[in-house]
Formats: sequence, structure tokens, C-alpha cells
Amino acid sequence: MLVSRSSSQKQQRQKILLEKIKYDPFLTDEELADFFKVSVPTIRLDRLELGIPELRERIKHVAESNQEKLKSIEGREFIGELIDLQLGQSAISLMETNSTMAFEKTHIVRGHYIYSLAETLAIAVIDAQVALVGIANIKYKIPVYSGAKLVAKAEVRDSRKNRFIVWVKIYEKTVEVFRGKFILVTIDKSTVKEQQSK
Repeated sequence: MLVSRSSSQKQQRQKILLEKIKYDPFLTDEELADFFKVSVPTIRLDRLELGIPELRERIKHVAESNQEKLKSIEGREFIGELIDLQLGQSAISLMETNSTMAFEKTHIVRGHYIYSLAETLAIAVIDAQVALVGIANIKYKIPVYSGAKLVAKAEVRDSRKNRFIVWVKIYEKTVEVFRGKFILVTIDKSTVKEQQSK
């Protein structure tokens, strides 16, 4: 009877695990273990049995499928992992920081990495072949330390002809660490080619 009950609990847990990862593929093994009140190795075994890849592979798969949608920036130029893109509307990306991005003395991530995450997301969300940042009004709200996992969210707030206003907010967990208002302009790709040939 005990084996049957344990097996039933495992099946129920695995069923819910599948649903949770389908809804949010970016849940860590630690978060899942905490939710289910089991050990991390138990979650890893459940994932293996269900054929669910580890978090890094899930992120990579989602990012690769979204990079195909990019118009105004090349995938290799994008900073972070693009996990959602609704051209002309919104976008979400992730970036795991590491010690190479931080100052040695303080372990605080250098600002240009955070800005680049925001800027490339703002450019990516624009539905045009060429989009450039004209003005950026940014605010670093709190320091980000090496090892932080950042989530950037962009939203197109306004558009008129070839001018777009995009808000980008970056979070570590639920805490906002950066906010930026980007005014972008789009230009015709042929104009760019003409300038290059001069």
C-alpha cells in the first residue's frame, strides 16, 4: 500500500510538474523543489523521467525560436537570451551575469552590460529593418551583483510614423534594478546602403 501511495504521489507531482514547466519554462529546479516540498535531486529525476531538459537548454530552445523573428538586429548582436518577442508590442529577455561582467573589488556588474541588455531589447521589439536609439533616459535603481539573473521587459508605448517610444524595465527576481525610456527612429534600409557606399 505504501509503494502504491508513493507511486501515486509521484505521478501526481510529475503531472503538475509538466503543467508548471509548460506554463513557465524558466522555473529552476530549486524553485520547483521548494514548490513541491521535495529535494532538488527528486525534481531532476522527475525531469529526466519526463524528458524535460534542464533550465539552460529550455531557455536556449525558446531563445533560438524567438531569434528567427528579429528584424532590426542580428541574433548574434543581441545581448541576453530573447525569450518572447511580439514585434511592435513587447519583448522579454534574460541575462545571467557573471564575474567577467563585474568590477573585481565590488562584484557589481558594470552598467554597460545592463544598458546593452535594455538597448538591444528596445531595438529588437521594433517591427522595422533598421531601428536606432535617438534618445535614452535611463535610471539604474540599485546595484546588480555578479551571479544575478536579470529579466528585461520591453513595451512599445507609442509610435508615430518612424518614431517609437519603448519602455524597458529590468528585474532581478521581482526587484526593479533598471528602467529606461528609449526613443527610437526607423530608417529605410536603402538609405543605410546609400550612406555606406559614399
